[in-house]
Amino acid sequence: MKKWVFVLVILVLAGYGVAQYKWKAVNEKTQEETNPAPKMTLQMKDLKVTKDQIYKGNLLLVNKDYPVPSGGDVSEAVTLLEHKELLNGFIVLDKTIQLSPDLVKKFSTMIGAAAKDGVSRFLISSGYRNHKEQNKLYQQMGAKYALPAGYSEHNLGLSLDIGSTQSEMSHAPEGKWLIKNAWRYGFILRYPADKTAITGIQFEPWHFRYVGLPHSAIMQEKNFVLEEYLDFLKEKKTFTTVVDHQTYEISYYPVAQNKTIPVPANGRYQISGNNVDGVIVTAFN
Repeated sequence: MKKWVFVLVILVLAGYGVAQYKWKAVNEKTQEETNPAPKMTLQMKDLKVTKDQIYKGNLLLVNKDYPVPSGGDVSEAVTLLEHKELLNGFIVLDKTIQLSPDLVKKFSTMIGAAAKDGVSRFLISSGYRNHKEQNKLYQQMGAKYALPAGYSEHNLGLSLDIGSTQSEMSHAPEGKWLIKNAWRYGFILRYPADKTAITGIQFEPWHFRYVGLPHSAIMQEKNFVLEEYLDFLKEKKTFTTVVDHQTYEISYYPVAQNKTIPVPANGRYQISGNNVDGVIVTAFN
C-alpha cells in the first residue's frame, strides 16, 4: 500500500513540475511579445533623398517582377583568379568567377568562422554575371531554372552560388553550416524549399544573398524571404530589434519623388532602397 502511495506522490509532483515549466515558458513568451525592444532615443535631422535612392543598397528586391536597376551592373566586380589575394579559405569552380572584393571579404569572414567549427571545404561556383552571361544561361536552362538577363540577383552583384568539395550542398557540412549560421554574417538563403510560391524559384541550397545585419537576423527569426521582409517593413513602418546587444531601429519611407526624411543626427545609420517604391533607414548607436 505504501508503495502505491509513494508512486502517486511522485506522479503528482511530476505533473506539478511540468505545469510550472509550461507556465514559465508561456509567461516568458508573453513577456517577449508584450515587451519588444525599446525604441531608440535619437536626435534627428532632415536628409534630402532623391528618387534614385530607391535603386541603391543591399536590400534591393530583384525577381521576375523587379529587374536590376538601370546602371546596376557592378563595375567593381573582379575575376577572382586574377586576384588570388582574395582567395582566402575557398576555391573557385573556374576562371570566370567574378565578385566584388567587398563581398568576397564578407564571405571570407563567414567561412573563417565555419573553419573554426571544422567546416572548411567551400567553393564558389558562380558570382556576378553580366547580362550577356545571364542570357546565355537562361537560354541553356530555361525559365524553370533561370531568370532572364536583368532579372537575376547575379546581375546585381550581391549574390553568390556556394558549393562544397565534399558533396551536394543540401547534404554537405558546408550547406548545413550555412543554413544555421549565414545570417550571423549578413547572408540569407535566398530560395528556400518552403518559399517557392513566394520567390517563384525552385529550392537552391547553394544561392546565398547578402543583405547585412540586422536584416538577416530578423529574416532568420521570422522565417522570411526578402519579399516577405520588405512587406513586413512597409506594414510596420518602424521596427526596433536587438542583435548581439546592439539596438537597431529600422524605418521604411515611401519615396514617390525627391523628399526629406529623418535620420539620426549623432548616431550611425544606413540607407537602402527596396527597388520598388521606397527606402529603408537602419539606425544604430
